Amino acid sequence: MDQLLRQQARARARQARTKVRQEQAKRERRLAKWGEAVAVALAERDAMVTDCEQRAGRALRSMIEAEELSTQEALAWCGDDTLTGREVHRLIRGVADGEQAHDSDEDPRAECTDHTMLG
Repeated sequence: MDQLLRQQARARARQARTKVRQEQAKRERRLAKWGEAVAVALAERDAMVTDCEQRAGRALRSMIEAEELSTQEALAWCGDDTLTGREVHRLIRGVADGEQAHDSDEDPRAECTDHTMLG
Protein backbone atom coordinates (compact mmCIF):
# COMPACT_ATOMS: atom_id res chain seq x y z
CA MET A 1 0.00 0.00 0.00
CA ASP A 2 2.80 2.35 0.95
CA GLN A 3 4.54 1.62 -2.32
CA LEU A 4 1.36 2.33 -4.33
CA LEU A 5 0.95 5.73 -2.63
CA ARG A 6 4.56 6.62 -3.45
CA GLN A 7 4.14 5.58 -7.09
CA GLN A 8 0.97 7.67 -7.40
CA ALA A 9 2.69 10.66 -5.75
CA ARG A 10 5.67 10.35 -8.10
CA ALA A 11 3.34 10.11 -11.11
CA ARG A 12 1.49 13.29 -9.98
CA ALA A 13 4.83 15.08 -9.51
CA ARG A 14 5.96 14.04 -13.01
CA GLN A 15 2.67 15.27 -14.47
CA ALA A 16 3.05 18.57 -12.62
CA ARG A 17 6.64 18.99 -13.91
CA THR A 18 5.49 18.18 -17.44
CA LYS A 19 2.74 20.79 -17.19
CA VAL A 20 5.20 23.38 -15.83
CA ARG A 21 7.66 22.64 -18.68
CA GLN A 22 4.88 22.98 -21.26
CA GLU A 23 3.79 26.32 -19.78
CA GLN A 24 7.40 27.52 -19.73
CA ALA A 25 7.83 26.51 -23.36
CA LYS A 26 4.65 28.40 -24.33
CA ARG A 27 5.86 31.46 -22.42
CA GLU A 28 9.28 31.30 -24.10
CA ARG A 29 7.61 31.13 -27.54
CA ARG A 30 5.46 34.17 -26.68
CA LEU A 31 8.48 36.11 -25.40
CA ALA A 32 10.53 35.18 -28.47
CA LYS A 33 7.70 36.34 -30.75
CA TRP A 34 7.36 39.68 -28.89
CA GLY A 35 11.14 40.13 -28.83
CA GLU A 36 11.27 39.65 -32.59
CA ALA A 37 8.40 42.12 -33.06
CA VAL A 38 10.33 44.73 -31.06
CA ALA A 39 13.53 44.12 -33.03
CA VAL A 40 11.71 44.38 -36.37
CA ALA A 41 9.88 47.56 -35.35
CA LEU A 42 13.13 49.19 -34.22
CA ALA A 43 14.91 48.17 -37.42
CA GLU A 44 12.04 49.65 -39.47
CA ARG A 45 12.19 52.84 -37.41
CA ASP A 46 15.96 53.10 -37.89
CA ALA A 47 15.61 52.61 -41.65
CA MET A 48 12.90 55.28 -41.77
CA VAL A 49 14.99 57.73 -39.76
CA THR A 50 17.99 57.06 -42.00
CA ASP A 51 15.88 57.71 -45.11
CA CYS A 52 14.45 60.95 -43.70
CA GLU A 53 17.90 62.12 -42.61
CA GLN A 54 19.27 61.36 -46.08
CA ARG A 55 16.55 63.49 -47.66
CA ALA A 56 17.11 66.29 -45.15
CA GLY A 57 20.84 66.15 -45.84
CA ARG A 58 20.28 66.31 -49.59
CA ALA A 59 17.96 69.30 -49.20
CA LEU A 60 20.42 71.07 -46.89
CA ARG A 61 23.29 70.35 -49.29
CA SER A 62 21.22 71.84 -52.12
CA MET A 63 20.48 74.93 -50.05
CA ILE A 64 24.13 75.42 -49.16
CA GLU A 65 25.82 74.38 -52.42
CA ALA A 66 23.28 75.12 -55.17
CA GLU A 67 21.70 78.18 -53.56
CA GLU A 68 24.99 79.28 -51.96
CA LEU A 69 23.52 79.82 -48.50
CA SER A 70 25.64 79.82 -45.38
CA THR A 71 24.85 77.27 -42.70
CA GLN A 72 23.22 80.01 -40.63
CA GLU A 73 21.05 81.11 -43.57
CA ALA A 74 20.00 77.50 -44.21
CA LEU A 75 19.14 77.18 -40.52
CA ALA A 76 16.99 80.30 -40.75
CA TRP A 77 15.05 78.76 -43.66
CA CYS A 78 14.54 75.55 -41.67
CA GLY A 79 13.49 77.33 -38.51
CA ASP A 80 16.17 78.47 -36.09
CA ASP A 81 15.04 76.08 -33.36
CA THR A 82 14.75 73.06 -35.68
CA LEU A 83 18.43 72.23 -36.13
CA THR A 84 21.85 73.25 -34.92
CA GLY A 85 24.81 73.97 -37.16
CA ARG A 86 26.38 70.77 -35.90
CA GLU A 87 23.30 68.75 -36.97
CA VAL A 88 23.34 70.42 -40.40
CA HIS A 89 26.94 69.33 -40.93
CA ARG A 90 26.16 65.81 -39.66
CA LEU A 91 23.20 65.48 -42.04
CA ILE A 92 25.19 66.76 -45.00
CA ARG A 93 28.12 64.44 -44.21
CA GLY A 94 25.67 61.51 -44.14
CA VAL A 95 24.66 62.08 -47.76
CA ALA A 96 26.56 60.28 -50.49
CA ASP A 97 28.97 62.60 -52.33
CA GLY A 98 27.42 64.62 -55.09
CA GLU A 99 23.82 63.84 -54.12
CA GLN A 100 21.46 66.77 -53.96
CA ALA A 101 17.70 67.09 -53.87
CA HIS A 102 16.48 65.96 -57.28
CA ASP A 103 13.92 68.65 -57.95
CA SER A 104 13.68 72.13 -56.48
CA ASP A 105 9.88 71.75 -56.36
CA GLU A 106 10.09 68.39 -54.58
CA ASP A 107 8.61 68.35 -51.10
CA PRO A 108 11.40 66.96 -48.89
CA ARG A 109 8.83 66.03 -46.23
CA ALA A 110 6.81 63.85 -48.58
CA GLU A 111 7.84 60.45 -47.23
CA CYS A 112 8.36 61.44 -43.56
CA THR A 113 5.13 63.24 -42.74
CA ASP A 114 2.98 60.10 -42.52
CA HIS A 115 5.10 58.59 -39.73
CA THR A 116 3.96 59.94 -36.38
CA MET A 117 6.81 58.26 -34.50
CA LEU A 118 9.22 60.72 -36.09
CA GLY A 119 7.64 63.66 -34.33
